[in-house]
Amino acid sequence: MKKQILLTAGLTLLLFGSLKAQKADSIRAKAIYGFTHIKDTTQRDKASSEQMVLLLGTKTSAYLSMDKILFDIQRKKDIEEQIRNSVPGKMSINIKSNPKSITNDEFYQYPAEKKIIIKKRLVNNYLVEEALPEINWNISSDTSTISGLKCQKATAHFKGRDYTAWFCPDLPFQSGPWKLNGLPGLIVEAQDAKKEVVFKFQGFEKVHNTAAIKEDEPESSIGGVSIGGKVKISGLSSADLLNSPTFYLPKGSIKTTQKEFDKLNEAMKKDPDGFINSQMAGEGRITTGQKTMTRSKFITETVNNPIELPDVK
Repeated sequence: MKKQILLTAGLTLLLFGSLKAQKADSIRAKAIYGFTHIKDTTQRDKASSEQMVLLLGTKTSAYLSMDKILFDIQRKKDIEEQIRNSVPGKMSINIKSNPKSITNDEFYQYPAEKKIIIKKRLVNNYLVEEALPEINWNISSDTSTISGLKCQKATAHFKGRDYTAWFCPDLPFQSGPWKLNGLPGLIVEAQDAKKEVVFKFQGFEKVHNTAAIKEDEPESSIGGVSIGGKVKISGLSSADLLNSPTFYLPKGSIKTTQKEFDKLNEAMKKDPDGFINSQMAGEGRITTGQKTMTRSKFITETVNNPIELPDVK
C-alpha cells in the first residue's frame, strides 16, 4: 500500500513536525516491552504485536512504538533515494504505508502535574491533554522475579478491563506502558484477565546523559533532505527522541480535544486526498502554482475490541 504525491519545483514538503521540549527533563532510562492486543475477537489467533519503548525521566515518561520508528527511518531512506533519482523539475514520490498494524499514538506522562499528553497524527501533529488516570491499585504481597528484577504484584480495574501488573520497587519510576501508572516502582509487566492486552517486559537500560538540559531546545530533525533549498523532508518519526538527552513534544503541534480529533479523523476517512491537501496547504506546506496530485490508500482493520472498553454499570 502506498500514497503517491507528485511534487514539482518550488514545492515545499514537510511531512512530520520536529520535536521540542515541553519541560526540561533528562531521559534516565529505557524499558522495552512486547505489546500484543487482540483487536478482533472473531480472530483471536491473529493478535496485533509490536515492540514498544518507554523512555523514563525524573518528571516525564514517553511511550512509543519502536516498530513505527524503525519503519519511518526506512521510509525516509526510500524517499531520499527517490529524490536523488528524480527527474529535475518534477518529482514523483511514492510514500509506502506500514503493512502491519502499529500504535501511532505516543503517550507522555507527567505524574507531578497529574496529566498525560497524547500525540496523535493526521498530516499534522495534534496534542490531546488528559488528566493522568488515577488507578485504584490493590498491591499484593505476592512477588516474582522477572528478568532478574524483583517484582511485586498489583491488580486493578482500569478502562473496562481487570489488570494484573508486576512492578519493581527497585526502579523508582511511577510510570508504565501506555496509560498505566501510579505504582511505587516501574510497571514491568501487565495484562488483562482475558489476555487480550499484554505488556511483556523485554529489557531495561540506564541512560547516562552528560549533555546539559536546555529550557528551549532548537528545532530538530532526523536529517532533513533538501534539493536546491526548495524541497525539504524532515522529522519523519520520533527516532531522534531515542538519542536525545531530554524529552520533547513535537514543535508546531496543534492542541485539540479528543472530540475534535475524532471529527478530523472522520473527515480523513471520507476524503483522504482532499483532507491531506487541505491540511498541508493550510499549514503552508504546499507552495506551488502548478497542479499537485495525491492518491492515498490506507490499511483497514476490524477493531471490535479496543484497548479502552466502556465500563458496564
